[in-house]
Amino acid sequence: MTEEYGLLDPENATGPGDEWEEIDVSDTEADRIARRRDREFSQFRERVKDSDQFKVEQSVFDDATLAALYKLVQDGYVRAFGGPISSGKEATVYNALGDDEHEEVAVKIYRINASNFRDMREYLVGDPRFEELGGDKKRVVIAWVRKEFANLNRARNAGVRVPDPIAVQRNVLVMEFMGNDGRRAPTLADARLENPETAYEVVREYMRRLFDAGLVHGDLSEYNILVSDGELCIIDVGQAVTIHHPNSGEFLTRDCANVASFFRRQGLDVRGDELEDWIRENADPET
Repeated sequence: MTEEYGLLDPENATGPGDEWEEIDVSDTEADRIARRRDREFSQFRERVKDSDQFKVEQSVFDDATLAALYKLVQDGYVRAFGGPISSGKEATVYNALGDDEHEEVAVKIYRINASNFRDMREYLVGDPRFEELGGDKKRVVIAWVRKEFANLNRARNAGVRVPDPIAVQRNVLVMEFMGNDGRRAPTLADARLENPETAYEVVREYMRRLFDAGLVHGDLSEYNILVSDGELCIIDVGQAVTIHHPNSGEFLTRDCANVASFFRRQGLDVRGDELEDWIRENADPET
């Protein structure tokens, strides 16, 4: 098949500065629901724990996580759960039925007990949107999920194709499902590229738009870029940092090296340092 990988047009793009809003990581309605444990919630909890698709993931579903899912169901963001579509050391992503606007959604659940919050702190400490997180693992993980939601919104407004962020509760993020019929779209690493030159130009432009909006992905590679319905979509932006982060330059250099390495294997004559120079010369983030 032939893909053109068309770019999105920027929508309501805003420039960054020192005006980043602090992200609230205090107790949410989901936490209060968990403490109340009303009868309806208890029934919901038992139904989820008895479901076949969740039995292999019992470590994910503590009571507070179930409360977050319950709140998302009650608010209409999730109507029914499917099975897992991807699972990593920190989070599992499930397919689900959403609302009328988003018929199929992805529900990403971070494991508070299993997540490596020390690695997460590398991307949180120094971000002007977060203050005084301390060493509390729950607060770090919740901050990470809120950060991913905020980064998705900022990237989308800058004209970068990312999953549409829909809702967030505690350690659970609901977003647009990238794929069809319950099957996630392939990554750039798994897809067959008939036009790698165009794909590279799109990825390069999305990296520039991110930087122009004051964000650096921080872990960009062919494994977190999806090929969906003729579009390239960047995922896993939870670790993305602002350009004010002390390690943002190092992260940008690493992202550029990863992207250039992949496209060199596709036959293109590209280098990471040249890609980084192009991004910096063609972006104008407010500092």
